[in-house]
Amino acid sequence: MPISVVITGANTHDMKLVEETLARIEHYLPSPTRAAPQHFCADKGYDYPQVRELAAEYGYTLHIKSRSDEARDLKELPRYRARRWVVERTHSWLNRFRRLLVRWEKKADNFLAMLHFACAWITFRSAGLCG
Repeated sequence: MPISVVITGANTHDMKLVEETLARIEHYLPSPTRAAPQHFCADKGYDYPQVRELAAEYGYTLHIKSRSDEARDLKELPRYRARRWVVERTHSWLNRFRRLLVRWEKKADNFLAMLHFACAWITFRSAGLCG
């Protein structure tokens, strides 16, 4: 379930949106502690010192692995589970909404509203509240 949404042009690097994405996370999430750390899972595109510093500033435990590292761990560790699939799965769910897949809206606010609607629909469906 998406907990933060930021829209921008397709030619903007993901690393530049980390701060805005983390700042938009709602405040009802538990604060990270040593006993219950909050995890930040990302791919190699986020492997920059600025992202590492920002994740530490927000108190997140950072997990950055490339696909080859995950494939190696799957072979070496019998019960290894990749963490990146959560983001890829969410993108797949959002791509099922044709209006988001092909952006018809010219105004960013309209596109953001449709994105929020899609996220709400995904959340309700995963909770079993609607068909």
